[in-house]
Amino acid sequence: MYDVAIIGAGVTGTAIARELSRYDLKAILLEQENDVSMGTSKANSGIVHAGYDPEGHTLMAKFNAQGNQMFTAIAEELSVPFIRNGSMVVAFDDEQLSHIEVLRQRGLDNGIPGLSILSKDELIKKEPAINPEARGALFAETAGIVDPMLLTISLMESAVLNGLEYIFGFKVEGIKKEGESYLISSADKTVQAAYVINAAGVFSDKIHDLAAPQAFKINPRRGQYFLLDKVEGNVVNATLFPCPSKIGKGILVAPTAHGNIIMGPASDDVDDRNDVGTTEEILEEARRGARLLVPQLSTRNTIRTFSGIRAESDTGDFIVQEAEGAPHFFDVGGIKSPGLTAAPAIAVHVVSLLEEKGLALKKKQSFNPIIKRKLFIDLAEGDQVNLIKQNPLYGRVICRCEQITEGDIVDAIKRKPGAVSVDGVKRRCRAGMGRCQGGFCGPKVQQILARELGLPLEEIMLEKSGSYILTGRTK
Repeated sequence: MYDVAIIGAGVTGTAIARELSRYDLKAILLEQENDVSMGTSKANSGIVHAGYDPEGHTLMAKFNAQGNQMFTAIAEELSVPFIRNGSMVVAFDDEQLSHIEVLRQRGLDNGIPGLSILSKDELIKKEPAINPEARGALFAETAGIVDPMLLTISLMESAVLNGLEYIFGFKVEGIKKEGESYLISSADKTVQAAYVINAAGVFSDKIHDLAAPQAFKINPRRGQYFLLDKVEGNVVNATLFPCPSKIGKGILVAPTAHGNIIMGPASDDVDDRNDVGTTEEILEEARRGARLLVPQLSTRNTIRTFSGIRAESDTGDFIVQEAEGAPHFFDVGGIKSPGLTAAPAIAVHVVSLLEEKGLALKKKQSFNPIIKRKLFIDLAEGDQVNLIKQNPLYGRVICRCEQITEGDIVDAIKRKPGAVSVDGVKRRCRAGMGRCQGGFCGPKVQQILARELGLPLEEIMLEKSGSYILTGRTK
């Protein structure tokens, strides 16, 4: 019997898990995939939004503003790359110049610091590659960029370090109220918990409907991106947005926390919540939108295209509340942009809701907020020499694009929870994230996984369960 069960290991679910791990209680996280950060949390732009965009009366506005201010401390505690590079909403005509002033005022009303309107000359000085037809921009100095996958992984690692239990491969098929608790069942397991938190991302409406009368619907919307090689990484400094529309913030151009350039998303509605394919038509839309902001951008240096599904709720806002008709069952749904930014604040709020509804919270004296993680390439030369003496695996470079060593890869596998797939290694230590996208290092990573996990090569997955790479020998 658990005090709390969390469904979903995206950034919101893992942030809640970490927040709960501060307290002396028994909690478990249930995830249908074989790892954390397997949905929207691994396939977004990694932007920490300033908070001028959401309407002031919304939960989006409240948690965006609060979450942004929490990021510096969280990134330091979790050893996650985070840079406050600022963002700009670029205006091209009189109407858009008026709109960025509206956004500035909204930001001021939301309590967002560091907002200013840049003239054309000021904009070009900050961003020399900007389209010369641009006439000005709203600059938000508190916006930033983060590695969203490593953030999610580190939140989970911190929670596990502090006592969280978890089950991967647990696809929730039933939720039944039994007395003062809930029975959560998969095909072969059942977990009992007094409180349940539904943080299931694009499946949050489906999970809700297992426990309570239908209250909201998630409309899956797919966003498609380009990721450019690091040779393009100095083209822009800030995160650049066009003026937003009713359907979203538009197609952005931004540096990543690791020195690449990301362009997108161009979006379309899909019926299949697992459909993360890309299409030439939508990618072309992303290409055009990016070049509107930065004409010199070339997709010749694309190293990957990808897509993610965001949870568009029919309520138009985040859903963070106890479900009507299901006491002690809490929905945390519709968490689209700025959900990444808002996640730490949502977590604090959810824990306060649990306490209001009777969960006894006693802080642990032993809570450790620190996760130490540093790649070999980021160490000082003297520390590198000493580390190789201690462990020669750090002297073997496996991924030459990103300069990732065998020691880094073994560490990614042995951490808790550790990588169990080639892409799981990639998300944790960037082996395969470079120009060749694992074309050269992928087979070696697979061999290291097989050795460290004690599995035959044929059982090592690319990513999800069933994503086989090898099926047998040919010779």
